[in-house]
Amino acid sequence: QVQLVESGGGLVQAGGSLRLSCVDSGSNFNHLVMGWYRQAPGKDREFVATITRDSSIDYADFAKGRFTISRDNAKNTVYLQMNSLKPDDAGVYYCTGGYYTDTYHPALWGRGTQVTVST
Repeated sequence: QVQLVESGGGLVQAGGSLRLSCVDSGSNFNHLVMGWYRQAPGKDREFVATITRDSSIDYADFAKGRFTISRDNAKNTVYLQMNSLKPDDAGVYYCTGGYYTDTYHPALWGRGTQVTVST
């Protein structure tokens, strides 16, 4: 059984918005640093954003000013609000649960949700 389940992907026009959600069915959500990664066709998977249980946030440079990560600890859910979407934002978006040492270590992965941005 997959612990992290994403939803909210779809087709959107360039300049539009999408809100991704990820529900954690496990019992350790409040102790996890939650995050989002993405992978475009033919490209490596890349970091998007993370959020700690106390809502300390880190963003990739491309996400700053356009994407907002948030979490609802009572619902075991993390969100990614994406605005001003560009064709380069298309890909599969993965929810992660992990921890930080000097860098973020995603220990849990969802199966991903597809985001398509049309011109």
